[in-house]
Amino acid sequence: MDYSYFINQHAGRRRPAITRELTKRHYSAPKESISLAEGMPNETTFPFENISISLKDGHMVQLGQPELSAALQYNPTQGYPPLLKTLKEFTKFVHNPPNWDRSEVLVTVGSQDGISRSIEMCMVEGDSILVQNPLYAGTEAVLKAFKPTILPVDQDQDGMVPELLEEVLENWKLQCEQNSALRMPKLMYLNPTASNPTGTTIPLDRRQKIYNICCKYNIIILEDDAYYFLHFLDHTTPSFLSLDTEGRVLRFDSFSKIMCPGLRIGWLTGPKQLVQNIELHVQSSYLHASSLSQIIINSLFNEWGFEAFLGRLNTIRDYYKVRRDVTLQSMDKHLKGLCEWTVPSGGMFVWIKVKGISDVYDMLMTRGLKKLITFVPGHAFMADPTAACNYIRASFSKAQPAQIDIAMKLLAELIIEEKELLNRKLNNIV
Repeated sequence: MDYSYFINQHAGRRRPAITRELTKRHYSAPKESISLAEGMPNETTFPFENISISLKDGHMVQLGQPELSAALQYNPTQGYPPLLKTLKEFTKFVHNPPNWDRSEVLVTVGSQDGISRSIEMCMVEGDSILVQNPLYAGTEAVLKAFKPTILPVDQDQDGMVPELLEEVLENWKLQCEQNSALRMPKLMYLNPTASNPTGTTIPLDRRQKIYNICCKYNIIILEDDAYYFLHFLDHTTPSFLSLDTEGRVLRFDSFSKIMCPGLRIGWLTGPKQLVQNIELHVQSSYLHASSLSQIIINSLFNEWGFEAFLGRLNTIRDYYKVRRDVTLQSMDKHLKGLCEWTVPSGGMFVWIKVKGISDVYDMLMTRGLKKLITFVPGHAFMADPTAACNYIRASFSKAQPAQIDIAMKLLAELIIEEKELLNRKLNNIV
């Protein structure tokens, strides 16, 4: 593949920072090497003697020397070398990508960081981009700055529909042929497993069709899979990375949902040329993700190992599945007849369609807040956030089950009141 096609002119001008490259060499140099190159402060001036972390399972993580010095010091932009090695092994263990010898990994400040920098690397103002509709609001916020033509592909209960994807591409291709100012999309963003906000998971046969379509139209897939380990299915659906024979998937993983968001650590996997360009961007901004957070995560991997870590994820998955089921019971009790919804196959959200109301924004953001209940209006996740929308995203991750039941009861009252208000307005007009 010719990756220069995907890298915009601005990103293509980036060059390695000599000091950052020397920092990378410092960590792989023989112990007897003497370096007067790095602008690193001396560890003896740091105020910390040791850091001890108690885990809920009874284990302890002790950061003494030399780990503590590394945890408090500058690290290579790509990532703390032991964690980088761990993440590469873990990614290969979980996904076994067919293009692995031409792939690379970069530690990021959560997956949002990787998504943002990938878009900034590839897009220029006025470009088109394919997105699943609805889509994660954080990505829509990144795209705004490029004033793009967003090409939405609608979802059903199984996520993005391949036939609609090809239809959107063919229709846009015709427009591009008629107007030379328009450009075919280079990127497609999707959230394939337990997506935010719909909770849908794209099945394997659809993923294969979508991947083949992207090969046909020369499109890079931005695979945002923060909920990959939080599905409620009997079997984990293979990732797009695991199907990527051509090297056209940039995958984003995060520890935010499976460890804790405060550590602000994720990782990006993809073709070496693209990952290395993103690394150059990081070099010129925040240098690298938190060293302390990286070493804490690597210590936990060392403590648990891959199998025990995946076992822990099963426990987290079961925890959220119980909460989902409790939430659905409350919805069935209070919202039946007022709303429609599909059972989320994972994640932390349920996507609710309100019947008989064309737009829920004022209902939620004005009258709903007065009832002391907060839901996200679906507008925040639509390709066109200005259009009327009758969808609501409800989270079942944090509130207590009793609180969820009260919120659904109040939502039902709110919907009934809204319908009565609309009827009164209509009668006054008539």
